[in-house]
Amino acid sequence: MRLLTTLNFYPNQNPRLRMFALWYFTVLLTIWTIAGHTVLGFEQSDAQPVAGVAAALLAAMLFEWVDAKANHRPVRFARRPMDFVNFLPPCIIPGLACAMLIYPNERLGPVVFASVLSIASKLLFRAPIGNGQTQHIFNPSNFGISATLLLMPSVGLAPPYQFTENITGVGHWVIPGIVLLSGIFIHAKFTGRLPLVMAWIGAFVLQGTIRSLIFGFPIVVPFVPMTSAAFALFSLYMIPDPATTPLRKSRQILFGASVAAIYGALLALHVVYGLFFALAITSAVRGAALWGATVLRSRPAAKPEKIEAPRAISVGAS
Repeated sequence: MRLLTTLNFYPNQNPRLRMFALWYFTVLLTIWTIAGHTVLGFEQSDAQPVAGVAAALLAAMLFEWVDAKANHRPVRFARRPMDFVNFLPPCIIPGLACAMLIYPNERLGPVVFASVLSIASKLLFRAPIGNGQTQHIFNPSNFGISATLLLMPSVGLAPPYQFTENITGVGHWVIPGIVLLSGIFIHAKFTGRLPLVMAWIGAFVLQGTIRSLIFGFPIVVPFVPMTSAAFALFSLYMIPDPATTPLRKSRQILFGASVAAIYGALLALHVVYGLFFALAITSAVRGAALWGATVLRSRPAAKPEKIEAPRAISVGAS
C-alpha cells in the first residue's frame, strides 16, 4: 500500500498553481520567521525554528524512503535536484509554523514532536475522495500543534503580542494588514478558498455576537482576537488549507461556519486553545463523513426478490 505518493497532492488542482501556492507560503513564512526573531519580538529561541524544520524534513525523507522501498520505486526527492527543492515546502511550512505558534520555554523537544507529528498526520489520517485517491484530512501544522497542546500540559501557545511586540504606532496595523492582503490574494487567485475564509469570518462574528448577548459581556470582547496578526495567520493560512478542505463552494461555506460554531461552543465550555481544537474537530468530522459516504457507495445494491408469475391452473371437465 502506498503511503506517500500523495504526500504533497492537492486534488483537482493544477500542479503548477499548487507548487506556486506552496512556495508562496513558504517564502512568506520564512520571511516572517526571520523578521520575528530579529525585529518583531518573537519569544522563542532562534534554535527552535531550525529544529522544527530539520525534524520535519528528516521525518518526511524517512517516510518517503520507506514507502519507496516498499513499493520498489525511486525516492522522489533523489531523482533530480529540482525534485529535492520542491520536496522542501511541505516540510518547511509545518516546521516553521509549529515553532512560531507554540511556546515550550527553552525546550526543543516539543517543537520537534509537533513538527514530526505534523508530517506523520498526512500518512496516518486520510480519507477517500473518489477515483481511488485519498486526501489527508488534517491541516498538518494544526494537528501537530493541537496534539502537542493536549499531550504536553507544560506547553502553551505563543503570546499573540509577539507578532508586533517591538513595533510601535501604525506598525500594529500594517503587519496584520500585510498578512491579510497577501492571504486574500493567494486564495482569490490560486486556491479558490476565499468563500471558506469569508464564511469563517462571518460565522466568527455571528458566534461572538450570540455569546455576548447570552452571557452579557461587552460586544467588543469577542472580536478582540480578530485584531491580531496571529488571527489573520490562522484564518488565511491554516483554516483554508487547499489539501484538507472541500472544493465545492457550498461545502467550503459549511466547513468555515462549522469551525466558528465549534469554536464558540468550546469557549462557552471554557476550553482553551479553542481555535486549533475547533479546526481539528471539524476536519475529523469531515474525514469521517468522507469515509462514511465511501462505505455507503461501496455497498452492493440489494437485488429485488424475483416474484414468479402464478402458474395457470387448468380445470378439466368432470
